[in-house]
Amino acid sequence: MDAKTLLLTRQSTPRLTEPAPSETQLDFILDAGIRVPDHCGLTPWEFIIAQGDGLNKLGDIFAQAAAANDAEKVFIDKARNMPQRAPMVITVVAKVQKHSKVPVLEQHLAAGCATFAMQQAAFSLGLGAVWRTGDFAFNSVVNQGLGLGESSQIIGFLYIGTPLMTANVKPLKPGRPLRVSYS
Repeated sequence: MDAKTLLLTRQSTPRLTEPAPSETQLDFILDAGIRVPDHCGLTPWEFIIAQGDGLNKLGDIFAQAAAANDAEKVFIDKARNMPQRAPMVITVVAKVQKHSKVPVLEQHLAAGCATFAMQQAAFSLGLGAVWRTGDFAFNSVVNQGLGLGESSQIIGFLYIGTPLMTANVKPLKPGRPLRVSYS
């Protein structure tokens, strides 16, 4: 897939199934993630990959977080099953470092760029992916369960697998301003 086609046709694909990316595909996806803008070369991200039994572990962490928030049993069960919506989930974490030239926001944005680059890489391979955040990205029980420190921030959960259906390409909306010019 050429770059123009990728940029203009990439879609989130929330309905995913087996197979997960192969090792070669996963290497490509991760390589794309680490080649994003990174002021001062801080590499302010970490990728936590869950597949197989790892999806169950991530689901248990989500269920613990839901229970800690006094959720009803129905939601706790739903939380436990959330990672099962794809054969692989990559949790992308901003690993913020103190730096005089690189503010926290810029480090979060770099980790966000890594997430998007990995989603694009998956799409370019014919895989599907969807970037989800939600309350669990900001939950201290989830952070603890994943072994994250206080300066870490989950940027998102990148669900990856084989698309169950082809997503429609988003049309450009007529009359929608694509640019604003100031003279």
